[in-house]
Amino acid sequence: MMNKKWIAASLCAVTLGAAVLSGCAGGGEASGEQVVVYNWGEYIDPEVLELFTEETGIEVVYEEFETNEIMYPRVASGAVSYDVICPSDYMIERMIQEDMLAELNYDNIPNISNMDETYMAQAEAFDPGNKYCVPYCWGTVGILYNKTMVSEPIDSWDVLWDEQYADNILMQDSVRDAFAVALKRLGYSLNSTDEAELEEAKNLLIEQKPLVQAYVIDQVRDMMIGNEAAIGVIYSGEAIYTQRENPDLEYVIPKEGSNVWIDGWVIPKNAENKENAEAFINFLCDPEIALMNFDYITYSTPNAAARELIEDEDIRNSTIAFPTAEMLEGCEFFKYLGPDVDEIYNSKWKEVKSE
Repeated sequence: MMNKKWIAASLCAVTLGAAVLSGCAGGGEASGEQVVVYNWGEYIDPEVLELFTEETGIEVVYEEFETNEIMYPRVASGAVSYDVICPSDYMIERMIQEDMLAELNYDNIPNISNMDETYMAQAEAFDPGNKYCVPYCWGTVGILYNKTMVSEPIDSWDVLWDEQYADNILMQDSVRDAFAVALKRLGYSLNSTDEAELEEAKNLLIEQKPLVQAYVIDQVRDMMIGNEAAIGVIYSGEAIYTQRENPDLEYVIPKEGSNVWIDGWVIPKNAENKENAEAFINFLCDPEIALMNFDYITYSTPNAAARELIEDEDIRNSTIAFPTAEMLEGCEFFKYLGPDVDEIYNSKWKEVKSE
């Protein structure tokens, strides 16, 4: 899931505690205490990893992934023994169902007290009882548009089917994200399992295809900054970054609703360094560390104490970073729908892309 991060080109692991390259995570062993981390690209401040090692003496072996769907089989195979990983909500739900995760010992994570109870409660939608996951970042999916290239303010997914913006629209190259846009425009749940609704959404995406300049993932950020398109589907954290670089850009959660998501830290059952993993999660829940990460990656922090430390009032009060309850009406978490429904989505997405 989810591919809402700035993807690194290399998937090589880095032993950041020693500040040296060490090949892929399974290719060499760090000396002494270590924690093996599997995270999205560009999804943590590198200085945070160095500070963790300085404070604890635990070396961080660090590897990155592009999507939940790339991460999952690597973890499930057990080919590499990761200690802590950062999946998205629906993938955490799947991994819990498949008994892949270890329950957290909160005695080793006292900084959990800094988390906003709102997000802990929301996480129970995919992690009942908060047994397996500590929320790390959260956000929404919406429309980013260039105010100099769009004739009027946008408030609906309808604009992505407006012929006046032909070849000026960027869509997410992601089956669940693309279908979420179409399903919400049609008034359906983005977790629909109704094949008739999915067929309708597929046909809507095929209808849209001639208007789309490109199906992209991380590239939407730089393309919108560079005025290469008028409209793009994007994740809220990236929208904040783009506005810093190009003030003509505006972000909106469409009135029909969208996806709201949470990424969280979990520990696989086969982790070899579980207490080190819990120490790592606890460190990330420190308010000053959480603030460093928020400043670096610009995705919203669920850490209430860290939010209080944000000095820039525009960011602290940003409705992109921290939307109101009214703005989130109609928004939903993705749910894990099971392999049979996943296959239906994937099959229909292939039809869209092959048209």
